[in-house]
Amino acid sequence: MTATSADILRIYEQWHATVKARDIEGTLSLYAEDALLETPLALAMLPGKTDGILQGKHEIRPFFEAGIRKFPGEATWYRTGTFFCNGRQLTWEYPRATPHGDQVDLVEMMDIADGLITHHRVYWGWFGFKLLNRRDATLLQTR
Repeated sequence: MTATSADILRIYEQWHATVKARDIEGTLSLYAEDALLETPLALAMLPGKTDGILQGKHEIRPFFEAGIRKFPGEATWYRTGTFFCNGRQLTWEYPRATPHGDQVDLVEMMDIADGLITHHRVYWGWFGFKLLNRRDATLLQTR
């Protein structure tokens, strides 16, 4: 089912705001119950994880909880305000180069149905990959 423009804008704005505010309930409210989240960060954040796939809110919640524990300061992710959507997929970038220096470079790709995220993929750029590859989570806070 195609998402409405209001759904897309709400998810684009609220996902970023709730993650920055460390509002797990608010973030999770944007996901379908059986949503799929794919991110290489899951390997670094969740002990014993052998892949970057989290299926359902019951697996996604511990990932966000681990992020709050591992990174106690508020995130200051910069994005340009540009996003793309075709009515089913929403995507935007957190660019490496920002007005305040470098940050972890990511692309967020989300499938949206019935006003909720059903499949979320996070793609890491070269700068973030270098940090992730070192498995030094303190470096992930580089801005």
